[in-house]
Amino acid sequence: MKKLRWAMDGGFWELDLSTPTTLEGVARAVPDDPLPLGLSRGTRLSRPNQIDFFQRFMAMPFVPSASISTHGFSLQRVFAFPFSENWIVSLLGQFNVQKFLSSVNEGGGLLQPSNSSWLQGIGRHFSDKSLYALGLSSELLITPDDTLVVGLEAHGDNKAPRKKAVFRHKFPNHNLIMEAVWPGLFVDKSGTYWDVPLSMAIDLASVGCNSSASYHLSLLHNTGAPVQFDGNQTHEVPATLLPGLCAKGAFALKKNIDLWRSKAQKLKMVQPFDIFLSNPHISLSGVIGAVGTACLGDNSVRVQEDDELHGFKGFKLCVPRVKSALLADIFASASFTAQHGNFQKLFLDLTRLYARLDFPSGSKFLAGTTRLTQDLYNSQQPSLEALQAVCPAATLSLQQQIAGPFSFRIDSGVALDLKNRELHLNVKEPVFAIEYALQVLGSAKAVAWYSPKHQEFMVELSFFEI
Repeated sequence: MKKLRWAMDGGFWELDLSTPTTLEGVARAVPDDPLPLGLSRGTRLSRPNQIDFFQRFMAMPFVPSASISTHGFSLQRVFAFPFSENWIVSLLGQFNVQKFLSSVNEGGGLLQPSNSSWLQGIGRHFSDKSLYALGLSSELLITPDDTLVVGLEAHGDNKAPRKKAVFRHKFPNHNLIMEAVWPGLFVDKSGTYWDVPLSMAIDLASVGCNSSASYHLSLLHNTGAPVQFDGNQTHEVPATLLPGLCAKGAFALKKNIDLWRSKAQKLKMVQPFDIFLSNPHISLSGVIGAVGTACLGDNSVRVQEDDELHGFKGFKLCVPRVKSALLADIFASASFTAQHGNFQKLFLDLTRLYARLDFPSGSKFLAGTTRLTQDLYNSQQPSLEALQAVCPAATLSLQQQIAGPFSFRIDSGVALDLKNRELHLNVKEPVFAIEYALQVLGSAKAVAWYSPKHQEFMVELSFFEI
């Protein structure tokens, strides 16, 4: 999941979420007002490239993954065909082990009285098309700055095939991404997956240092009625996924401050397991920014819904007759990072703590503050809605070295729910992971993570991410 990358990778610029639900291994965050943008991407290897690396350099003939709510436990393998230095075609195959074992048990075993041989019993079960899924992708490096990716994902259980086309271009200090996916996979705040029949996006993002100004310009167009990925319609469709056109512009200022950084010498002739995790320090980081949104279509109704639900009037303009809306808001974030150890020794040489407070909507925060001030001034009991509006969303992450390149990590969101009288503090989407640092590559790691809420397990590969 996205929390397995420290917030400096994205923070408010939302990253795609990792998920084994599809062969591509990613889902886009459902856009919200003002955040998340729902468009921005983080630098990462494609799923076929990750599996190809595991097979070539880590002696893993098959890469496991699991999604209990959808297809269960599966094994994946990639066959790569490099036609030239600039063009590679990958075929990703998936075998549903859990479904295969279930079919064997339900069928009374591999050998049936009607079968003349044990091999025929095996063949009967392995011939079930619903056990398999195939993903075909083509990655063409047109120029050193231009990349075109085309993909097709098909399942043997008659699910609708997934198709995508992505074009990436590197400008000086900017990245441009143009993408079309049908259907597009999204995940909302409650963890529900949604399929949008056709989703097209353009994202222009500035690339700068950690302490600098940055901005994003995004355009998203959805077509067709969204449906839940599992086929059930037990949740209300997020308004931002309804058909329509949405343009967003976001600007942010970020400042990093080192409260303390170790100047002690590291062990000589010993390379850290990860060069990005080799400097003990304590630091603070702050982000403040603004987002402007323009909507045209059925997705504009969310502005009206927000007014009715919260009673807070932000900077919004809605024209129901032409199904259009304008919205502007500010946001802020503050984070704290502390690390002990150089990640050089074999045992307990890395302890890393990260905490972040997010204020995703400045208008709601200011309106809540005003309401609280009025209630206190008039000697009235503070409104629960006002208290909820001023409470930030928190993200906590802890990483601890176990032995050598292995470390344990837990990430989780924490939120206050004042309307819940039994338990005000909610732990949101905890993710547990074991990381294996690939020391010879400087800063790379294999991550095996499990999400109890989504009941998902996945093994991933990442380079130069902390």
